Amino acid sequence: MDEQNVGQENLEQEQVNENKSGFVNMKKFHFVMMLFFIVFLTAGVTTFALSFGEEKVVTVASERTEFNKLYSAYDTLKKEYFKELDQNDLINGAIDGMVKALDDPYTDYMSIDEAKSFHNSIDSSFEGIGAEIQEKDGFIVIVSPIKGSPAEKAGLKPNDTVMSVDGKSIQGMTSTEAVTLIRGEKGTKVELEIQRPGADNLIKVPIIRDEIPIETVYGEMVDDSIAKVQITSFSNNTPQDLVVMLNDLQKQGMKGLVLDLRHNPGGLLDEAINISSMFVPNSKLILKVEDRNGKIKDYPSENDGNPDLPLVVLIDKGSASASEILAAAVRESADVKLVGETSFGKGTVQTAKDLKDGSNLKFTTAKWLTPKGNWIHKEGIKPDFEVSLPSYSTLSIINPDKELKLSSSSTEVETAQKMLNALGYDPGREDGFFDEKTKEAVVAFQKAQKLPEDGVLKGDSTLKLMELLRDKIENNDTQLQKAIEVLKEEMK
Repeated sequence: MDEQNVGQENLEQEQVNENKSGFVNMKKFHFVMMLFFIVFLTAGVTTFALSFGEEKVVTVASERTEFNKLYSAYDTLKKEYFKELDQNDLINGAIDGMVKALDDPYTDYMSIDEAKSFHNSIDSSFEGIGAEIQEKDGFIVIVSPIKGSPAEKAGLKPNDTVMSVDGKSIQGMTSTEAVTLIRGEKGTKVELEIQRPGADNLIKVPIIRDEIPIETVYGEMVDDSIAKVQITSFSNNTPQDLVVMLNDLQKQGMKGLVLDLRHNPGGLLDEAINISSMFVPNSKLILKVEDRNGKIKDYPSENDGNPDLPLVVLIDKGSASASEILAAAVRESADVKLVGETSFGKGTVQTAKDLKDGSNLKFTTAKWLTPKGNWIHKEGIKPDFEVSLPSYSTLSIINPDKELKLSSSSTEVETAQKMLNALGYDPGREDGFFDEKTKEAVVAFQKAQKLPEDGVLKGDSTLKLMELLRDKIENNDTQLQKAIEVLKEEMK
């Protein structure tokens, strides 16, 4: 199967994503993860030769002398290694080694077993933690948690680095290998150890796996004339769902729209183009794709209507790939304002194919450019209005299994103190030492929430504290407030 995508490596859904950040032109799958094309055309020939002994190897090698070193290494190991070796393991390892030598986080090889696991997760319900990941400099990094997923509820954030899964280090793993460890059946528990930018210590995050939500369009009226629509990814049904949502909001009096692409790691190419066409005038460019030879293909809007709805778009560092295509298209081809934070910065295109034996390889084939020819790779898109969320929105997660009580001292206590303060319970200090004043604040919080008033943060008390903070962040969305302000100016 030949697929093309531009995207962030998709963690999950459970890989609804592993190339969701990416965007993939797929007919078979709803979300993008890792599908692959064989790295060199002679792989099948090589496998055949190796299957039939040294004589065949020599024959093929004489035709492709660049592989002589590879065949020599293979023969040496097969004959002289201190124990018997599996031929398939060696071949898979050779392909995987070539892929890693490219030093490209968006190129990856998937073995037969890994491919089967992936296809099973796509064909059945999506179960896992619901977070998009990519491999970066030998580490697995969160691109974005999916809206409503266990990962979002647990407090995972873009740019969190996953150091271990259930105590097993994943440094040096591909995103495919990491996903195999992270995803699992609904109701099972997985513990991630993460490093958050700006935090001194590693944070342990226990997460209960669940079915990953596949709804991608959420909408609501935020006042009498302005609506907000959030697109969480670009799947097969997203354009149709968006049309239905916009029609419904128009019936409710929508005169202007805030399109929220925050925490959206990407999705399908065709759907990104279709949605961009809704807001970009007919024949205006949506993006350009440049191949290895410098040949550029233009993708214009095919909008037959009149995209004159006043619009402002929200982006953040979790907006990647197809989200960035849409954001760049509406800004450069429809003069739409962007509000929020600089986006992720994913500007390459991937092609993917299934191999005959069931394994896969995905590799980068081109780069995509904005309508004005800008390449945003590793740079992201800087918004017209830079707005940060409140400082408490970036607080780390507190492990609910850990007991925070009188006389304890830790970074988690410091985080809890900041959370309490943000919610109106004065702990008296925010230096990480749990004193009497902090205990009083915890007791007051527990009393207000009808929890056992023991002055100890653990279990339900910790979970409730983090839940209320998430609610406060949603209700004090400074980025959305600015977007509404800008939109009202546009509507005058």
